[in-house]
Formats: sequence, C-alpha cells, structure tokens
Amino acid sequence: MEMSRIMKDSEKPSDQKGSLERDKGSSNSGTPKSRAYSNQESPGLSSREDRDDLVRSSSHTTSNKATILAMPQFGLRDNLIKCELMKNEDIYTYLQNFSFFLGTYNVNGQTPKESLFPWLNCTSDPPDIYCVGFQELDLSKEAFFFNDTPKELEWTKAVSEALHPDAKYAFVKLVRLVGIMLIFYVKNEHAAFISDVEAETVGTGIMGRMGNKGAVSIRFRFHNSDICVVNSHLAAHIEEYERRNQDYKDICSRLQFRQLDPNQPPLTIMKHDVILWIGDLNYRITELDVSDVKELISNKDFETLHNYDQLKRQIDEEAVFVGFVEGDIDFQPTYKYDTGSDLWDTSEKCRVPAWCDRILYRGKNIVQKHYQSHMALKTSDHKPVSSLLQIGIKRVNPDDYKRTFEEIVRNIDKMENECIPSVTLSKREFHFTDLKYMQHQAETLSLFNDGQVPCQFEFIQKPNESTYCKAWLTANPSKGFIANGGTVEIDFEVFVNRSTAPELNSGQEQIEDILVLHLERGKDYFISISGNYLPSCYGSSIHSLCQLKEPIQDMPQETLREMAEKSGDENAENTEKPLDIPKELWMMVDHLFRSALKQEDIFQQPGLRSEFAVIRDCLDTGIPDSLPGSNHSVAEALLLFLDALPQPVIPFYFYQQCLESCSNASQCEKIISMLPQCHKNVFNYLAAFLRELLKNSATNRLDVNILATIFASLLLKSPTKQDFAEKRKTQEFFQHFLA
Repeated sequence: MEMSRIMKDSEKPSDQKGSLERDKGSSNSGTPKSRAYSNQESPGLSSREDRDDLVRSSSHTTSNKATILAMPQFGLRDNLIKCELMKNEDIYTYLQNFSFFLGTYNVNGQTPKESLFPWLNCTSDPPDIYCVGFQELDLSKEAFFFNDTPKELEWTKAVSEALHPDAKYAFVKLVRLVGIMLIFYVKNEHAAFISDVEAETVGTGIMGRMGNKGAVSIRFRFHNSDICVVNSHLAAHIEEYERRNQDYKDICSRLQFRQLDPNQPPLTIMKHDVILWIGDLNYRITELDVSDVKELISNKDFETLHNYDQLKRQIDEEAVFVGFVEGDIDFQPTYKYDTGSDLWDTSEKCRVPAWCDRILYRGKNIVQKHYQSHMALKTSDHKPVSSLLQIGIKRVNPDDYKRTFEEIVRNIDKMENECIPSVTLSKREFHFTDLKYMQHQAETLSLFNDGQVPCQFEFIQKPNESTYCKAWLTANPSKGFIANGGTVEIDFEVFVNRSTAPELNSGQEQIEDILVLHLERGKDYFISISGNYLPSCYGSSIHSLCQLKEPIQDMPQETLREMAEKSGDENAENTEKPLDIPKELWMMVDHLFRSALKQEDIFQQPGLRSEFAVIRDCLDTGIPDSLPGSNHSVAEALLLFLDALPQPVIPFYFYQQCLESCSNASQCEKIISMLPQCHKNVFNYLAAFLRELLKNSATNRLDVNILATIFASLLLKSPTKQDFAEKRKTQEFFQHFLA
C-alpha cells in the first residue's frame, strides 16, 4: 500500500550537511569537489561539516593524460589520441604492487564498544590503502526513513583510531546509505596519485528503492589503474538466495559513475580494472541441520561445510559474481553469535551458522595474502572479516609515455584527410513484441566503421522535440567514438514505468519512434522502433479501472481510450454501475487480509521481481481464485500499483488543502469526504485494511509511524517536488485515519 517510496533517491532531504564526501544517495548532481592533499592528519575525528575530499578529483598529470584528453575542449582528433593511448598502454606503463586492506563488519546497530585494533591492525606492515565497510550501522526508524544517524561519526572515529600506527593515512572518501557505509583511507605518500574519486549508492529494498538493503561504492584512479570498491548488504533469510542474486544484478546494472567527459556514458562497476566487493552478502548454509553444521565447525572441516554454502553454489552455477575470486575459507562462520560472546545463537530461532560476511575480487595481478575473521571483537552478532590483497597497479613511465604520444600524433597527422566518416548498421528496423509494465526488453544494433577515418556518433533530437527518443526508450550508449575498422554495439532498451504507462494503456501513445543517428562530419541514419504494448492495470486510473469488470487485456483499445478520456470527469455518463473499487486492488488487499495480517516485516521486505511479473499478468489477464507468489511479493505489487496511479488516491488538487489541515482530524476527514466517489472508496478501504494490520503489530512488527511513512507518500503525493516539511505533514494527515 502506501509503500515507503519515501526513500526514493529524488526525494531525499535537501538540507543534509557534509555532502562533499558523504554522498548519501546519488552523487550525480553538482560539480565534483576537489582539493589537493596537504599532509594533514586524518579528518576522521572532525565534524562531518568540516570534512572534505583530500584527494583531487582530477589533475593534469602524466598519469591521467588520457582522461584529460577526453574533456569537452578536445575534439575528435584528441578522442582518437586517447583511444590509441589506451590501446598502447602496455608500452608506457609498468606494474608496481600495493597492499589493499579490505574489511567488512555488520555491527547490528550497535555503537563501538571496543577497539577495532585487532581487526584493522592485523598486518605486520601498514597497508597502502584501507577500504572499510559496515552494514546495519543504525537500525532505528530515523536512519531507515530519513538517512541520518550519529553512529556514522562514532564508527568513523573508531576506524581512524585503529589504523596501522606505523603509517600516516589520508582520509579520502566516505559514502553511506542508511546503515551501509564505506570508508576509504590511503597512505599520505600515495594521496597525490589518487584521482577521479566518485561515490554512488543504490537501494534494493522494498520496491527496489529503499536503502535498508543495497550497496554503496567508491571508484577512483590510482596511478593508471581504475578501481571500484563495492560494499553491499543483500537480502536476508535463508531461503531468499534468489532475491540475493537479484540484488547483485540490480547493483551491477543500476550503480553508475559519471565521467569527466559528459560525452562518455557513465561507468558501470564492471568497467574497472580492479573490482573489490565486500559486505554482508547474507548467503547461508543449507541442506544441513544446525547440529551437523556445528559439528563440522568444531572439527574445523570448513572445506566440507563450504560445499553447502549458497554463495559457492551460485558462483559455481555462474548465477552471480561471474569472474570474481574468493579466497579459501579457513575460518569458522561469522554469523550468528550472541552479542558480547563467542556463543552461537541461543535465541528461540537458533539460526544456523553461516558465512554471511564475504570479500571477493576481480581483476588481473591480484594476490590474496590473508582472508580471515576476527573472533576477538564481540560488539555484534557478526564477526568482522578482513582480506589483505597485493594488487599490481599500472604506473606510467614518463619518457615512454612521451615517445608513444608523439608517435601517435605523427600517425594521425599522416592519416587526416578529407575522407567522410561512414558506418554500416546491422539493421535499421527494430520491433518489440508484447511489452509489459516494468518488463525490460532490449535489442542490439551493431555499428561498424567502414570508412577511412575514425568517427563520432550521436543520436540527435528531431525538430520540435526535447529529447532524441521517447521516454520509454533508451539507446545505450547514445553517443560515442569508433576507430576506423572498429565496431560498437548499441542496446535499444524499452522499459515502461509509471510515467509512461498511462498514455500507453489508453492508446494515446504507441510504441513507435524514429531515431536519428548523426555522424560528426558525416551523414544521418534513420532507425525505426516499433512494437506493441499490452495494457495493464498498472498505470491506469482508479476511475477507468472501476469501469472495467473484465480483465484490462480483454478490452478493445478504443474502449480503453474512451475510458481514459472520461477518467477525470465524475459527471460522465456510465452505461452501467461502476465497481466500488478496482477489482485488481481488491484482489491484492483481500489476499493480504487473508494471508498476511501476521506476516513479519510486511511492506518492509521486498518481494521477488519474477513473482511480481506473474502477479501483474494475473491481474491483467484474469481473475484467479488466489494470487501467486509470497506475501511480500503481493505487498510490493500493491505498493507498485498505488505508485503507478496517474492521479493518486487523494488527487493532486487536494494536496495543498491536506497539508493545511494536517493537524486537525475533523478537517482531514472532511477532505476525504469530498474526494471523487471511487477515490474515497479506495482510501477508506485501504485505511480499514491498515487498521487491521495494526491490530496484529505484535507479530507483523508494524506501527502507525511505519505505515504512515510508507502510505502517505503514495496516497498523498505532491504534484511537484516534495520537501522534508511537507513529507512530515502528509504523514501527520494520514495518521488520523490509522487510529
């Protein structure tokens, strides 16, 4: 229901301080901040307002000349130089080994009660780089819904005090999403060689947006190597390995870093030379009962036990972490202990021990020196884990670089002529069949540079249009560079979401578009996109759905178009009495009422995407006796339904009135009585259901604040961007109806 869309990236409070290095949420806005490092002490003890990046975001040094050449003031010629420099990198670079300390610790919402020295100072020599990750930093509702916590500073201080005493370290970056935090330190003498530092976050919790699960990441350039560090907290519960797999795939696809050159597409995780992945991945040990697991642990038979580990099995099946390496595990599982002890879980649930906390890596020239847990720390129900990696980093030989650069320039001078760029397209017509709401489809176009010179391509806007394509379509990449004789693959991706579904459902918009592919100094190519969209209850109005007594996909397109035109007119004539509420909404709520009143973490734990797809198809094509999928999947499907409504349950034109009346219960009730009849029915139906849920709060762990936070953001939306104060008022308004 009113689902906690509150945490969606675009709605994070805008008054947060210390955003220069904290990067809570997307870092895609604004200009990257930079400051040359000046041999200061680690700022870990200072206030977050005073902290700033100590390492340059960019610098005109030999080591990142190729990056500089990609900046907008350089044109096609210098893009070619960059391409050739990258191709010949082996000529002017050499490898030097550096030590990376990676640490991960799920702290279960605790404050630092003991020194982290045994964990962070377990190496004889000081590491060159520290990357330290935490999960469940703060389990409070304030951290969950408003992404603010005093524990960030407490744990940062604990880390800075426990770094190896035989070296001085510069603080580089901190990034946090709710309870997932990553801190990056580098030895002082290496700070000048760190550049292009970017941080990003992605939430994979309920509706794929909540930050209670997900990942934070920092990417940077060290000398001439691009490195990405990911700290993730994946879905919990022993049986949810498929959800964990999905979280991993979502993180890989959605976590993207901007590049200095705006003409270049964003960098994904896998586009780096070295990828270091740490975190509470939550994969469990299965097919053994708890006594068998503990016996194998007591015998230190970790090799046998590891064969029953879900992550090992999923990696062996190439379902996740393809190309990654994890060292041999010769330490006992790190979860779950009684807090403050080394005793296995003695609670009623008596959870099976598991290696939830893991460290994996991907790339060349990496040697793992140790991989271990740290039993001495007892603050949490998890034990921290560390890994020391020796990584060969590419360094630039300035003399070799200069010779290579000059040779490339000479060759380009010879090659430049009046030749016109041209490409061959693998096809010019693309058709997408039976598109569905929130179901991704993609087709690939191959561009082959068959001309005599390199070329730059870009999809350009058509006359009187603001973008190069329709909102449901994306070309990835939309611009780029192709060396002569080279090939680039472009993915045309179609995805219908809540903003594009309404007009497609009604037939006012079709899956049709023409893309214009432009070559700089060359000609234009026209590419046709077509397809058919299967209408859905998702993205249809309450008024229209109340007119439909049959599944939406059984209705003629013309009927749907007529209904959409009348959806805003309460006085429009109806040939027969409409339904009180949409049947699709009733089916989901009725399912939850019968099956999920006592479901733990309902509306807070996400479902499976595959199950949502089946639920959506059931609602759009028939009226089954019961809905498929888990209770969590049905709950998320309901929230997605409310989120997709073109006009929210409380229509936009009542929004300001609701804010002004939020503290007066009788005024709030009066506003609801004024809603269009079908909207009023839906509101009262949902409120009654939520009150039933609250009667079972002892088992489902819901309270008024949680439900108000989740559902106010769906039932009472702002027609424009909502600020923090307005968000509070919408919650106060809705709380009157949960008493």
